[in-house]
Amino acid sequence: MNQERVVIENVQPVINAGRHAIKRVIGETVQVSATVLVDGHDVIQSAVLYKHEKARKWQEQRMDSIGNDDYKASFQVEKLGKLQYKVQGWVDYALNWRHGISRKLADGQHVKSELLDGVIHLEHAYAKANKTEQSLLQFGIESFQTDSRYDEAVEVALSDRLKDIFLKYPAKQIAAESEVFICSVDREKARFSTWYEFFPRSAGQNYNHGTFKDCIELLPYVEEMGFDTLYFPPVHPIGEVNRKGKNNTTTAHGDDVGSCWGIGSKNGGHMSLHPQLGNEKDFKKLVQEAKSRGIEVAMDYALQAAPDHPWVKEHKEWFRWRPDGTVQYAENPPKKYQDILPIYFETTDWKNLWKELLRVALYWVEEFDIKVFRVDNPHTKPFHFWEYLIGEVKKKHDDVIFLAEAFTAPKVMNQLAKVGFQQSYTYFTWRNNKHELQEYVHELTTSHQREYMQPNFWPNTPDINPYHLQSGNESVHLNRYALAATLSSSIGIYGPVFEQMISSALPGKEEYLDSEKFQIANYDWSKRTKLTLIITKINQARKNLAALQQTNNIKFLHQDNNQLITFYKWSDDRKSEVIVAINLDPYYEQETWVPMPLQEMGIDEHHGFTVRDVITDSSYHWSGTHNYVKINPVLPFHIFEVKR
Repeated sequence: MNQERVVIENVQPVINAGRHAIKRVIGETVQVSATVLVDGHDVIQSAVLYKHEKARKWQEQRMDSIGNDDYKASFQVEKLGKLQYKVQGWVDYALNWRHGISRKLADGQHVKSELLDGVIHLEHAYAKANKTEQSLLQFGIESFQTDSRYDEAVEVALSDRLKDIFLKYPAKQIAAESEVFICSVDREKARFSTWYEFFPRSAGQNYNHGTFKDCIELLPYVEEMGFDTLYFPPVHPIGEVNRKGKNNTTTAHGDDVGSCWGIGSKNGGHMSLHPQLGNEKDFKKLVQEAKSRGIEVAMDYALQAAPDHPWVKEHKEWFRWRPDGTVQYAENPPKKYQDILPIYFETTDWKNLWKELLRVALYWVEEFDIKVFRVDNPHTKPFHFWEYLIGEVKKKHDDVIFLAEAFTAPKVMNQLAKVGFQQSYTYFTWRNNKHELQEYVHELTTSHQREYMQPNFWPNTPDINPYHLQSGNESVHLNRYALAATLSSSIGIYGPVFEQMISSALPGKEEYLDSEKFQIANYDWSKRTKLTLIITKINQARKNLAALQQTNNIKFLHQDNNQLITFYKWSDDRKSEVIVAINLDPYYEQETWVPMPLQEMGIDEHHGFTVRDVITDSSYHWSGTHNYVKINPVLPFHIFEVKR
């Protein structure tokens, strides 16, 4: 039993009743709402209390009533790590007294007795007030107790100054509190990042095995196009036992390099580098050279082993052995991975296994300054393991970011985000028509997913050569990049395959022919195309426009042409706004009248405004409730910056 009178319910945002943290990046706000009610008609107040987990003192933001016993308030997050927040509610006896006395005075009643009752409230505030406030309170205390100063006392009691003091210094007698909830705060890259992926072993010329030194030579290319994250598939030694041949054949010939996801050989395992790529000094130099250009190197964290990985001999208990003395290789039907052994997470030695896998992640963070990981197939490992691993890494290095590569069931993807992954691959690759795209983005940005999932849109990956890109149509490539780059604040492409429109596929499959996963590719890295030019311009627009650096602030502008998708995006402070129109038809020109979001923009329809196409640098004056756009597939989109 307790003496509390105030009831607090329905605190939002909260994930799984507080089991998991909501997510924000530095500088973002958390808007908290709750139902706060009390018996009877007493005046109640509520506040959001918040603090960093390492801080001692709670900060307070008073909540505003929004009707029907619901309240809201917001606060800004300013420090990496975990932030705690809770809702507090109390009967405000001082404000309750003031409200009662004002009602009686309005009814013409004499309130001398009520003024005496109020002295205790002024005395409580006096103990906390500053000198100016104390002067008013002392005047009130004296006048409340002096019959000859009744009119002065009434004036003080009804004054806004006294009300403000009561609001500033509440007594909070018998306050009620909600449970404490957690907000996980990351750096900005968790929300806004532009990824470029290539295979280091294909960084050389004439099919010669590339090196980290060759990768350094390609950094200007990545920088020129405006990418801030350079992701490498695994750079570890590749197994020789059951090594895959070209196009995923099960027989490797003498010069076949194998799949880099078949990790581990006599040359080492997850804490070693492939000797043909270079040594530790070479890799450190690459990481630092990239950083000097504003590019972070992201590593692949793939928890599996080739049959000749050192773990297989040194920790046999980490693998599930069959009666015939073999381990069943990894499978994802219909795909088979004969060169990979899955780790047995149900081993009785699981504690040592978890510690070793944590040691691997920390090794790359602490020895090579790697702060971004793309995690391979996380959905095939226990959720609780990821919660442990990410949590332990973030305890030491709270600026590390993990991207979940999990094209799997929606609730599984959601759970991975809840247990700690800062970013998530998505279904964008398979959302093609207007309805599919709008429905999917609406789900990501208006459901609870917006509180814990940061989507990363990839038009292609080494694993996925989607059917629409297999056409080799330039307009399709342009509109897919424009869609990814404007709908989501985090995006990525696998190149130079994407920008050079290398699209040959295995018949009937969304897989690349002559897949680079199993062989070295030879590229002309000096090649510049219309795609490289447009990608560069789009990426520059993303860097310049805060509206494109977040995902959730979006409103689709519904018009009748289903071949055109149109939407409005804005930054939290509304200082950056864009209107985007994209032609989904790769063959024909499309046109429509786009309804303007005038109410959201706070613009009168008669005044109009100016927009600038950030790609062509053309400006237009728009007015009225609708404006006309016509888009040719040659350049199948407009990104209009709203100019106030």
